[in-house]
Amino acid sequence: MRFLRDAWWFPTLRNPIDPNIPADNTSFTDEKTSQSATSLTKAEEEEPLCEVVEYRDEANRPWWKYFDEYEYRITSKDKAEYCWYHWFDPNDTPAERKLIIKLDLCLTLYAFAVYWTKYLDQTNITNAYSAGMGKALNFVGNDFVHVQAMYTVGSIIFHIPFMYVIYKFPAHIFLPFMDLGWGIFTLVLYRANSVAEVKAYRFFVGAFEAVSFPAFHYMFGAWYKSNEISRRGGIYYFGQMLGIITAGLLQAATFRGLNGVRGLEGWRWMFIIDAIITLPIAIIGFFVLPGTPEKCYSIFLTDEEILLARKRVNKSKIGAIDPTRSFFDKKVWKKILSSWQIYVLSLWTIFCWNNNNGTSGAFLFWLRTKYETAQANQLSAITPALGILWIFVICTYADVFRSRWQAITISQIFNFTGNVILAVWKVPENAKWFAFMLQYFSWSMTPVLYGWQNDICRHDAQARAIILITMDMMAAISTAWISVLVWKTVEKPR
Repeated sequence: MRFLRDAWWFPTLRNPIDPNIPADNTSFTDEKTSQSATSLTKAEEEEPLCEVVEYRDEANRPWWKYFDEYEYRITSKDKAEYCWYHWFDPNDTPAERKLIIKLDLCLTLYAFAVYWTKYLDQTNITNAYSAGMGKALNFVGNDFVHVQAMYTVGSIIFHIPFMYVIYKFPAHIFLPFMDLGWGIFTLVLYRANSVAEVKAYRFFVGAFEAVSFPAFHYMFGAWYKSNEISRRGGIYYFGQMLGIITAGLLQAATFRGLNGVRGLEGWRWMFIIDAIITLPIAIIGFFVLPGTPEKCYSIFLTDEEILLARKRVNKSKIGAIDPTRSFFDKKVWKKILSSWQIYVLSLWTIFCWNNNNGTSGAFLFWLRTKYETAQANQLSAITPALGILWIFVICTYADVFRSRWQAITISQIFNFTGNVILAVWKVPENAKWFAFMLQYFSWSMTPVLYGWQNDICRHDAQARAIILITMDMMAAISTAWISVLVWKTVEKPR
């Protein structure tokens, strides 16, 4: 282990000293790294939040300002200077822009790659079922939807211990470790010979996936400012759409090129290919994930950039985890459970997870009634490809216009329209195509919602982490039974 600690390529805890803070105010020793990070945070919070002070006439405040999420947080001058097509804020210094680029590469781009593999693996169960797994393993009745529910059950159960894990252990260790487990159980799916085996493997795939989504959003909230999160969350979500797209295309290619090779059906080869893609990306995570500003393990960020990152988040009043507080402290949990955030945000997330028809596989099943397997899998890539565009539009709108409620409302207007058409069902075929093309508008609000949660709970890192995982867990619990109730396999494709 000492060899690894001394190796330049192995990430270790980075806790640089700010030369602007007197030595007697902080103590940066190896034994007190977490305590020193807290001292640095307190010292930096004493700096002024902004140099421009703007007078606001509260007596004549327009009624519509009630809907202004950034009122009193940014000045009118800053709003006027911001251009929608600029990636950076006009007030960002060259050093900040360099830091943001590094974070985009090490955190956002890696998160995108991880989410791509996760949805590549997750969506392939639908493609495999429609491409022969159902017949090969004698699926009957609602077996397929029960397999999907087992994945959700595994994810729900393992959300609970990860409330503690995300709080206590370095993200650059536990996240790649969980990805390795995900990849291994995806691989063994190719050996499944019964419905029971598929259910068991999918349970563990869900278990290893449990922490990934809230953990990455937690790290976005730890590094980025509130008007930067939605676009990064959107890029992260691009991985989901790309996973759905490539799953269909890879399944089609597998059917043509590998079906029957070494005595294995094409759908079995798909799980093997998924694992070959997933496992290397998981290993890369041990080296590129930066942790959080107060507990940074990055080998790519300089000491000055770590200090700058801390300064940025402190000016935005983004709290760091207090090492003196116990995870099981009753006062902490009383504060969280008596707050409105945990209930309102959890309910909102439940609606978000259950207002779409994309996870039902309805579009693919409908295509299978009209086209051959390979062509149906290829056509199934259209809707997630459009989903990338919908996510880009909604997330960019939320950041550029600094109005997350408007972005969410716009996304749900289109989602509602598509769902109404599909609920009626007896409509012209062109109308069905139009409705299916809108199905991923429902998911475009998710990065905005999770980014909003990071902003709402930004003052308390522990509460932010717990509420993030609670939101995810409660939404997953709801989908476990709603999917079985609503998306019955025997009623496909409607």
